[in-house]
Amino acid sequence: MHPSHPIAADTVRVESGSSYPEPFNSRMGSADWRALGEHFGLSQFGFNLETLQPGDQSSARHWHSLADEFIYMLEGELTLNTNDGAFNMRPGMCIGFRAGERNAHHLVNQSQAPARFLVVGTRVPGDTAFYPDDDLAWLQTEAGWHAVHKDGHAYPKFTSTGR
Repeated sequence: MHPSHPIAADTVRVESGSSYPEPFNSRMGSADWRALGEHFGLSQFGFNLETLQPGDQSSARHWHSLADEFIYMLEGELTLNTNDGAFNMRPGMCIGFRAGERNAHHLVNQSQAPARFLVVGTRVPGDTAFYPDDDLAWLQTEAGWHAVHKDGHAYPKFTSTGR
């Protein structure tokens, strides 16, 4: 049973690391997140409170075939890298990425302090995440998320629930 009362977001269990296979996993750094939507049993969208330490990145640069994403900055400063260039993200700033638009993006903490932000994303069966800079894609099936090479063959023995 999931809580039916308000909670402090910082009381939700912290998860850390990344779900990427190597050689991508070691590039991510030591980011952590709190799966706020999961805590309440939400199934139609994910809602995460994420923290990137200096040098961390949120993901490899990617775009989604079926899922929308929205980012809202809370604390610190991050660099948003997209097809259109690099942009500073500061508290109070936000950006959205529509499903199917091939505007690959990720956040990098190039500052000397931690940065916190919210990420909201829809959960659409059959979504695929594409990584134009890397030999990587994530395919969603009934069995979960699968990391694959661009030619479709899977990374060895690697399946994840995704981040």
